[in-house]
Amino acid sequence: THIPHQKITTDTTELKYYEVDSKGHMTIHKLYLDPFMDMCNGEILSYSIAKQPSAGAIITALRDAIDITSDCPYRRTFHSDRGWAYQMKAYTHELKEHRIFQSMSRKGNCYDNSVMENFFGLLKQEMYYGITYYSFEDLKEAIEKYIVYYNEKRIKEKLGWMSPVEYRLSALAA
Repeated sequence: THIPHQKITTDTTELKYYEVDSKGHMTIHKLYLDPFMDMCNGEILSYSIAKQPSAGAIITALRDAIDITSDCPYRRTFHSDRGWAYQMKAYTHELKEHRIFQSMSRKGNCYDNSVMENFFGLLKQEMYYGITYYSFEDLKEAIEKYIVYYNEKRIKEKLGWMSPVEYRLSALAA
C-alpha cells in the first residue's frame, strides 16, 4: 500500500542471551520481540520485548499500534501468522472493537508474512549475529537502538533512498 497506517503486519521472534552466575556457569535465556510494522514504508510502529511469550506484551504493543494508526481515514488491516497470540480472544476483540480487519497467513505458508520475516532477518544480521549478549537488558537496549536506527536512518532503495520515517513524512506532505 502507498497509504501510511493502513496495512500493518506483526509476528514474534526469539533471540538468545546468556547469563553467568556467581560460580561462572553460563545459562542460555530467551528474549521475545513482538513488533508491529507499517507495510507502506516498513516502519516499526510499536513493539514489546519480554522474557517469555506473553499475551500482555503483545496486547500492549497492539494497542500502541492501534493508537498510532488511528489517523488512517481508510479501513485498517492488521496481518499476522496463525500463532496462538493472534488467535486469542483478547487480540481479536481489540481489533474488532476498533473496526480493524484481521488478516492471517494461510496455514503452513511462511511466505504470507515475508515482510516481517525480512525485518527479523535484517535485525539479526545487522545487530545480533556475531555478538554475544550477557543480559536481557543489554540485548533489549541493542534491539531498541536498532529499531530507532532502522526507522530513522536506514535508507531503502524501494523508498527512494529514504528511511521509513522520512518516506512517511514525505508521503503525508505530498
